[in-house]
Amino acid sequence: MEPQPHPSENGRPHRRRPVEPVLMETSEVATMLSMSTSWVYREASKLGLKGYKLGRGKNAKVLYKRTEVFKWLEQQKIH
Repeated sequence: MEPQPHPSENGRPHRRRPVEPVLMETSEVATMLSMSTSWVYREASKLGLKGYKLGRGKNAKVLYKRTEVFKWLEQQKIH
C-alpha cells in the first residue's frame, strides 16, 4: 500500500518537487563542458575546478558540486 500524500491547507495534496542533485559525476561535467572525462580528470583542477574524491583506490569517484561547476564556468566567460 502506498503512503497517501498529506493534504495542504486548501485540501489538495502536496506535490513533491524533484530534488536537484548537489553533486555531479565526472562524466556529467565532461558532457556539460563538451570535453572528455580524461580531460576533466587531468585539467579541471589545474584550471581551478576542484573535485571531491569519495572512496579509495580504483573504486574512488571524483564528484563536483553543481554550484561550483556553474560558478567556475561563469568565470571562464570571455568579456
